[in-house]
Amino acid sequence: MASTLLLVVVFVLDLIAFALAVAAEQRRAEGKPHQDAKGGSHCIYDSDIATGLGVGSFLFLLASQLLIMVASRCLCCGNALRPSSSRAKAIALFITCWVTFIIAEVCLLAGSVRNAYHTKYRTNVWSNPPSCKTLRKGVFGSGAAFVVFTGILSELYYVYYSRANAFQANRDTGIRMATYK
Repeated sequence: MASTLLLVVVFVLDLIAFALAVAAEQRRAEGKPHQDAKGGSHCIYDSDIATGLGVGSFLFLLASQLLIMVASRCLCCGNALRPSSSRAKAIALFITCWVTFIIAEVCLLAGSVRNAYHTKYRTNVWSNPPSCKTLRKGVFGSGAAFVVFTGILSELYYVYYSRANAFQANRDTGIRMATYK
């Protein structure tokens, strides 16, 4: 049977990862061109807290995924699962769980790296103002959405893995020879 404590801990970790990703989306860095006294212009960025929030979300989701995979021995280590519909569902959920996990981690990591990048060059007053590129809206948001998908799929995977692991098929011992003596 699936461990309720493990499912609760994984849910809490995924919930924290989701909240951090949503907070990172709301607190993305924004840059504005600024003219200095020497006649040059450069970009001034507001708070860089979204990078830390994105990395925190990345780490909480990673901890959640590692916890589920250690508990289930990553499906490939340990005893083989007995043939059943639960085993088929566990295998399908294992694959989709890893796909959504990788997409979520890439979104969170790429968003954090891009949010941390700030243009620091100066230009003359007579040229165009500098490009104060910032992170596109929705990168952390899509990471948050995939955090939810990963959380749901990983918990379902663990439940079906536990069912398949506990499944005892009726085994026929073969031809009974005692009646033919």
